[in-house]
Amino acid sequence: MRFVKGHGTENDFVILPDPDGALDLTPELVAAICDRRSGIGADGVLRVVRSKALGRDGDPEWFMDYRNADGGIAEMCGNGVRVFARYLVDAGLAAPGDLPIATRGGVRAASLGASGDVSVDMGAPKILGSSRATVSGRVYEGLGVSMGNPHLACAITEPVSGLDLSRAPGVDAGFFPEGVNVELFRPAGEGRVEMRVHERGSGETRSCGTGAVATAVAAAHAEGRTEGTWEVAVLGGVLTVTLDGETSFLRGPAVLVAEGDLRL
Repeated sequence: MRFVKGHGTENDFVILPDPDGALDLTPELVAAICDRRSGIGADGVLRVVRSKALGRDGDPEWFMDYRNADGGIAEMCGNGVRVFARYLVDAGLAAPGDLPIATRGGVRAASLGASGDVSVDMGAPKILGSSRATVSGRVYEGLGVSMGNPHLACAITEPVSGLDLSRAPGVDAGFFPEGVNVELFRPAGEGRVEMRVHERGSGETRSCGTGAVATAVAAAHAEGRTEGTWEVAVLGGVLTVTLDGETSFLRGPAVLVAEGDLRL
């Protein structure tokens, strides 16, 4: 089985080319691939498959089949879409420029820039309401945001570097019945925040694209705004989020670092 390894601000993925949908990608296989000691190691797997191979004839040509590190199926992954687009172009499967990609969270339009950055139209954020997360016994108020997948973005006043995210934050399971990605962020100047994230099915990750957008939405909401541009500093780098009142855009680097044969 061929694989490619890539990352977006150190949110890393194993890419599995499977254009005809022939691969039996079980949860156990995904978890084995993503294991950082006995596998390749990744926050998730991106299976590259043609939409028509999955019976999705009305979708764009390529479908991003995203799986979390625990093998669970996820609706969306913002950094994953950007890395997916980078792979399609580098592999000669798509031309540079605007590129529609089908996901379980809907079609996302990616654009590859000359600088190496990849931008994605992430769609309109949906505010779900207020909820709270508990981290190390401390309760943080937050805003629920859907980016095709669920998020809870909580503003904090202390540096994010001091947080212990080795365990999943406590959340209201009634509010988030399918689990939730939890972002904790602190304003760091006008139009800039620092963020850490605990992703359902993966644990703490170095970055989260949909989480960066959800964080920008929460930061804007706290200021009574729906528009603006934010730099979101994550452990793996910096992402740029633009909100225009109707949709949202995510921009940042997407890098392919290795390829080879998988023998699991």
